[in-house]
Amino acid sequence: MATPDQDLAPVLDKDGVRLTVDDAIATVTLTNPAKRNAQSPALWRALAEAGRLLPGSVRVVVLRGEGKSFSAGLDRQMFTPEGIPGEPTFTDIARRDDAGLDATIAEFQEAFTWWRRNDIVSVAAVQGHAIGAGFQLALACDLRIVADDVQFAMRETSLGIVPDLAGTHPLVGLVGYARALEICVTGRFVGAQESVSSGLANLAVAGDELDGAVRDLTAALVAAPRDAVVETKALLSGAAGRSYDEQRSAERAAQARRLRDLAGIGE
Repeated sequence: MATPDQDLAPVLDKDGVRLTVDDAIATVTLTNPAKRNAQSPALWRALAEAGRLLPGSVRVVVLRGEGKSFSAGLDRQMFTPEGIPGEPTFTDIARRDDAGLDATIAEFQEAFTWWRRNDIVSVAAVQGHAIGAGFQLALACDLRIVADDVQFAMRETSLGIVPDLAGTHPLVGLVGYARALEICVTGRFVGAQESVSSGLANLAVAGDELDGAVRDLTAALVAAPRDAVVETKALLSGAAGRSYDEQRSAERAAQARRLRDLAGIGE
């Protein structure tokens, strides 16, 4: 069955990533279902490029994966001595000095960081497996709607590495330290019911209802005035780092901007 973005001319279509734009709604699709949308440095570069190519008209970005799995995580070829042709192997990366190693991981993380920009709201539509890097990519988004067959898992620790694709901060924020630690260290699967009850997912639906649920949510998100959404997102995303009084002050400043804007009064 065709995904909703396939009738649109792509803005980007490379290395397993397709970006399409329909007015205020953009869709980023992982397009390698034969490999369960396994991730590689090339895919991460394409995801980062998709973020840079978003037109200013876009208010909501939907992230989805073609096929039965959202993303099964890292391409296992990365773990072989040969690695992926044209890419450095894990051994090559490990041999870099501290600055080079840090820069390499930071470059990989760029694919996972732009989804929480204040000018957009991002929604991950997740079905099937979302493992490791796939789990972290879903966590990169503001909101998650999952199919009833979803299987989240953080498997990095079992491979002797750590989750390093910007997923640990949102995971702890959503489920708390203790459950995040247990999920990461055990590598166990988290299904649809637990995803909703723990705060990982906003909503779980039957697989054949996933597209409709995403359409309903995106329509509701774009119905609200854009500037109010941007200000509200900034208030909420920064709340954890502010004291109660600092958050009250931020609310007053944001409301002052909105009232002046609505009244046509410049600051």
